[in-house]
Amino acid sequence: MADKQFSILLVEDEENLQEALKLNLELEGYEITSAYDGAEALKAVAREHFDLMILDVMLPELDGITVCETVRLSHPDMPILILSAKNSSADRVLGLKKGADDYLTKPFNLEELLLRVDKLIKKSERLGSKLPVAEVYEFGKNKIDFKASEAWTKDGERVALTKKEIMLLKLLVENKNEVVTREKILQVVWGYNVYPTTRTIDNFILNFRKYFEEDSRAPEYFHSVRGVGYKFTHT
Repeated sequence: MADKQFSILLVEDEENLQEALKLNLELEGYEITSAYDGAEALKAVAREHFDLMILDVMLPELDGITVCETVRLSHPDMPILILSAKNSSADRVLGLKKGADDYLTKPFNLEELLLRVDKLIKKSERLGSKLPVAEVYEFGKNKIDFKASEAWTKDGERVALTKKEIMLLKLLVENKNEVVTREKILQVVWGYNVYPTTRTIDNFILNFRKYFEEDSRAPEYFHSVRGVGYKFTHT
């Protein structure tokens, strides 16, 4: 473990399993906060920062899928590991679709759980180390003012940007030189009530190319990565 103590929210209503997991995770050096139902989990997330949530599906008050979906709206980057006795592929797909990063079926091997936790914690640490984007960001002859929701194009033309354009631009710039998956864009920009088609996101990227690229057919900054997602490139 690194010097920093990582914090985990463990949401499990079965008391014996909660205690066993808590003990083993603490032995690995993690700081554990326990929640025994969905409502308690949401209160804990609103109250403090966690590097990971381990979330049972079958919970009192609110089920784990609802908790996962709700948490994703306000915490798009917090890794979530779902634990579930439901082991069908449909259940797994539903959990991942609603925002889980990983899905482990009960009964599970403790060592496998600890390996998955370590992997997700490292992902959380990488995300946390990213520098926030400045309110005004410049690349090439272009400039984006995130706070004012406007940009200046390569030709010096001022363009008013929609909320979704600003959100997508900020997400891409924050992850510059890395592919941002379509799923990630869905989580951050559209939330979970509306599922745009790939064509919808492509249209946003086409608009960005019109604004910011010298040659929209040979883009320097805004790229589509077929079957994966989208990338903003800037050195």
